[in-house]
Amino acid sequence: MSDIELKNIALLIDADNTTPDGIDPVLTVMAELGQVNIRRAYGNFAKDNLSRWDKITNKFGIRPQQQFDVSKGKNATDMAMTIDAIDLLYQGKVDGFGIMTSDSDFTPLVTRLRQDGIIVYGFGEAKTPSAFKSVCTRFIDIKQLIATNAADRTTPSSKDSGKSTGKSVDDDLIELITAAYSEAKRDEQGYTRLSHVGQIAGNRSSFDVRNYGFKSLNEMFSTLDNFSLERRDDNQIYVKRLR
Repeated sequence: MSDIELKNIALLIDADNTTPDGIDPVLTVMAELGQVNIRRAYGNFAKDNLSRWDKITNKFGIRPQQQFDVSKGKNATDMAMTIDAIDLLYQGKVDGFGIMTSDSDFTPLVTRLRQDGIIVYGFGEAKTPSAFKSVCTRFIDIKQLIATNAADRTTPSSKDSGKSTGKSVDDDLIELITAAYSEAKRDEQGYTRLSHVGQIAGNRSSFDVRNYGFKSLNEMFSTLDNFSLERRDDNQIYVKRLR
């Protein structure tokens, strides 16, 4: 057996505000943090619009948390999910959370979790309010994640260097990674560790390359003409800004 202790991760799903299609790729991403031992989906599963969760919960070992509507216009699901998250926090047995939702009402919850040093990955649609996105350790566009996952399955031998359809870098991202590079400590040639640039960018925002259709920082930077990459003898990748 490995001497490395696996982190205990909880995935909490707001079934009213996310899609079951994202479960598989989300669990793959959450494996970066540790073992997703707690998997719960919250909602009123008696409603027709949540009927698809029936087979999904069984397939992926997700425990459905049935919450009937208490009154019209009030979301008891959000309250139940928040209470469970705080319970898990105070039990001290969870090292990280994944929150699947596009609802900004969970912003105070994520803020509270992160105050205790807990890593929180958020998964929602691009339209998710920035207030929620910004408080997450990482926020990942679930539709982009689903699309990237599907592309990997249909073209597993593709070697397109990250320049295929669905992969793009906008001006805001260029500004973010340029600022992160500028803050990083560089050697005499102007190179710095790529992982360090990614870490700085992640500290400045909920930045994640998967929102742009890339699987790694290496893949994303390899598409940028104004940056140069090199792998050195320490097997680390270094990046330099050219202009």
